[in-house]
Amino acid sequence: MKLDVEMFELFTRELELCRVKPGENIVVLTADDEWQEHAQAFMAAAAHLGATTFNMNLRRGQKNAVGVQGRHPLVGNALAMTTLKSASMVIDMVGLLFSREQAEIQAAGVRILRVMEPFHVLKQMFPTADLQRRVEYAKGLLESARQLRFTSDAGTDIVYKLGQYPVISEYGFTAEAGRWDHFPSGFSFTQGDDGGVDGVVVMQPGDILCTFKKYVESPVTLRVEKGYVVEITGQGLDAQLIRSYIDSFNDPRAYAISHIGWGLNEKARWYQFSVTRQLTSEHVMNALSFYGNVLFSLGPNLELGGTNDTACHLDLPMRNCNLWLDEVQILKNGEVIHPEMRVELTSSGA
Repeated sequence: MKLDVEMFELFTRELELCRVKPGENIVVLTADDEWQEHAQAFMAAAAHLGATTFNMNLRRGQKNAVGVQGRHPLVGNALAMTTLKSASMVIDMVGLLFSREQAEIQAAGVRILRVMEPFHVLKQMFPTADLQRRVEYAKGLLESARQLRFTSDAGTDIVYKLGQYPVISEYGFTAEAGRWDHFPSGFSFTQGDDGGVDGVVVMQPGDILCTFKKYVESPVTLRVEKGYVVEITGQGLDAQLIRSYIDSFNDPRAYAISHIGWGLNEKARWYQFSVTRQLTSEHVMNALSFYGNVLFSLGPNLELGGTNDTACHLDLPMRNCNLWLDEVQILKNGEVIHPEMRVELTSSGA
């Protein structure tokens, strides 16, 4: 396979941000024939920086269903797990998120970089030091807050009690032992206290159903009590789609409220799904990261140290919302108004 020079140069810059250095062991984790061009370029970049590197390629077998989390070919593979826990860094192109295996690898002090986007998205959303600063600032605010509330003119009004769970930041690279990040990304998030999320969420046209890579076309109302969605209503197809999809897992925990945060990557594009011709290869990091979205979600919380390992996960980025931490307003009608996180958007931004 011929090495793509532009990809090699970009991945070298990425691994420099991750502080890859001589003497480190970098494992590129893939499955079947997926992402092989990425894998070869990452290994070339790691070797260029003096690290020892190799590709661990697993047999996926039946491909993961859309939206199924924490189910992957590392389950039960003790030899592979021992190897990964001995690495300095794992570049994950399989998708270990929301799994006990990922938590175990991190606990061994291994930093993990998840990469599941095609090259044009990685290039478009490439991380910066300023993005890291803003995301880490958001993390600090979330860590000190005891309540998050977000509202909208459409009728959303929901309150999260905070403090039980840690806060995770994603800015697109990882340089600390045991830290996980997703290249590319751009947000911080946490989890509401168990039983401590109550209110109403009203999704509007233009909000995103990431699992289906589509935009909401008709209003959907989700009523939340004590951390669980107890009712989903709406006259259009979207409400039916969400209900049917969640029910297909036959797991009441799929209705649990999962992580909450807001997007800060001004390079991400909320409209990406409407213009791209490569939806089959693209993941959803544009949707999760776009500047000023409220990242509302349902499903598992293992990533934050919880016990809900349901396989059903719905990320539902929402536009035009207001968000407060305690009495401090962060978003107003979908715009970041906090001065420490605000940037001026250009015509190519979100």
